[in-house]
Amino acid sequence: MTEFLITTFWLGLAVLVYVYGGFSVLLALVAKIVNRRIVQKEITPRVSVIIAAYNEQQSIAEKLENVLSLDYPSEMLEVIVASDGSDDQTATIVAGFECRRVQLLDLPRQGKIFAIDAAVKRASGEILVFSDANTIFLPQALRMLVRNFADPSVGGVCGNQKHLPPDKSDNSSEGEHLYWAYDKWLKTRESLTGSIVSADGAIYAIRTRLYEMPARTDVTDDFAISTGVIEKGYRLVFENDALAHEKASVKAADEFNRKVRIMNRGLRSVLLRKKLLNPFKYGFYSIVLFTHKVLRRMVPFVLLWLLLANFILAAQSSFFVALAMLQVLFYALAMFGYLFRDTRLGKFKIFYIPFFYCLANCAALIAITRLLRGKRIELWQPHRETLEGTLVESEML
Repeated sequence: MTEFLITTFWLGLAVLVYVYGGFSVLLALVAKIVNRRIVQKEITPRVSVIIAAYNEQQSIAEKLENVLSLDYPSEMLEVIVASDGSDDQTATIVAGFECRRVQLLDLPRQGKIFAIDAAVKRASGEILVFSDANTIFLPQALRMLVRNFADPSVGGVCGNQKHLPPDKSDNSSEGEHLYWAYDKWLKTRESLTGSIVSADGAIYAIRTRLYEMPARTDVTDDFAISTGVIEKGYRLVFENDALAHEKASVKAADEFNRKVRIMNRGLRSVLLRKKLLNPFKYGFYSIVLFTHKVLRRMVPFVLLWLLLANFILAAQSSFFVALAMLQVLFYALAMFGYLFRDTRLGKFKIFYIPFFYCLANCAALIAITRLLRGKRIELWQPHRETLEGTLVESEML
């Protein structure tokens, strides 16, 4: 029994080392060796900007003004807003822009994927650009995105999403900032190996002919749509200079709910694209996808086992006593970060990093539990004025 505990303890620790250190080293090495560049040229194909909106009256006017003011030929740009059964003033506000190259689709409430699909069917552009209603593009964003399509091997491009600190927040937004900085580092190197794992819904583009409506509606639309181009044999790349920004989550509770939703639907998305996990067909991308979207989600179970095994083994060796004390200290710092998240003390990295780490892994644990119980998140109802939201669940059909 002791030998089993020791072996599995070190295996679990090895998984953590790989996920949070070894994978980054491996990715950096492969990126340096492969170094697959992109042919970029100044091109201006016809672009259709797709915005699926539900109760976005607080942000939709600013979003449309932003898109219409971008540095891109107006005759080569169309904007389509699909209002997914909004019961506020979203549709009315968008209707006021219809004389300015904006099309409104006022749809019944069916979910974001159906809204996106309806908008794509109306689109006439060679390139589809997807974005959220609360995301603001910098002036050159469209040009920076589409220049990558001069490379015939490129099927999709993900922009660089910057998260601005909210006007009022707790210290969980500090941890969110660190997460996105690391995510950008990963995307930059993943792109050099061939393709990034997936795009972010805030700003990404694909060739219209490669679009395919996801076969399931309980998945993350950005992952399902963007990885479709990889499944078809094209690259999905990262464009650092296609800049967009939105505010980070205001409160830890908002961030927690968002992560549960994304992870739950993200795992279902991987099931949808399970073909991509075949390394014999998709090479290194399959390893990146498995590490990023599957193995990282299993970390909460590894952490629980490490804690349990460590306490049992502490009776056998002072070495394991010391390790147990370190684990307890880490979780104590996380708890301190949670309790003092609204204070100056909570701004210290020694507190908010453990707090944010535990927040993310608790969200992953709940997301996986709901997945195993057959629960799916059908609809997400954002309330942009508070950045809060409601999860709507149903039994798996």
